[in-house]
Amino acid sequence: MSTTMEAITDHGPGHPDTVDRSGAPLVELKDISISFGGIHAVERASLDLYPGEVVALLGHNGAGKSTLIKILSGAYKRDSGEIFVRGEAAAIGNPRDAKAYGIETIYQTLALADNVDAAANLFLGREILTPWGTLDDGAMEAEARKVMGRLNPNFRRFKEPVKALSGGQRQSVAIARAILFNAKILIMDEPTAALGPQETAQVGELIKELKKEDIGIFLISHDIHDVFDLADRVVVMKNGQVVGGAKTGDVTKDEVLGMIILGKCPPGATPGPGAMKD
Repeated sequence: MSTTMEAITDHGPGHPDTVDRSGAPLVELKDISISFGGIHAVERASLDLYPGEVVALLGHNGAGKSTLIKILSGAYKRDSGEIFVRGEAAAIGNPRDAKAYGIETIYQTLALADNVDAAANLFLGREILTPWGTLDDGAMEAEARKVMGRLNPNFRRFKEPVKALSGGQRQSVAIARAILFNAKILIMDEPTAALGPQETAQVGELIKELKKEDIGIFLISHDIHDVFDLADRVVVMKNGQVVGGAKTGDVTKDEVLGMIILGKCPPGATPGPGAMKD
């Protein structure tokens, strides 16, 4: 494991931390770099994630966080660096490769088919067929009810098109689609953007349920309040480099803002290559 990320887990009291980091990470990105037209979008970035952990990736627009995550999701090919999944080197060159490693991405747009119901969205492109080659709607709805029962037991609107659902319910459908096929690493891009307080709280409950199932989550968010409510650790990027990282219980919101704006690492954080030098 990279020195930067190893040290991040070793700080003082903070809030109770129940994440078990004794084994291999679910995923580790090590010294990842990528350039576009000679500009370093990401430079020597290291990041890891353990089972049942939420790691928030923060930074201004253009900081490199989305580019780094797109390398993990297979949307971009890295120029250099290594990716390990459960301790084994992973070859991720496209989104299909990422899915094969149990990596799923939920984008801010959710990418749902608005005119069909939850079950149809869950099985979009992977439909269950009857022996006669027709859609087995009953089997798909039964599976949808099963996975929703784990994730959001209060969800009842299985017969309605997803365009009729609330923002929080749509998030439920997108997350259920990701975990239906046994994803263990989830990338969530601004999951609470444009949601009201009640729906934001609902997404928070969904994330807590995922943690119970030992699913690891990379959370990209601009809302620092959500980050402190949901994340076990924060990692800040600036100008394509990792400024540093810390358990959320070891830093304050103002200190994290200082990392984002100034690149300054507080005492409770472990500095990365992009940290401001004294």
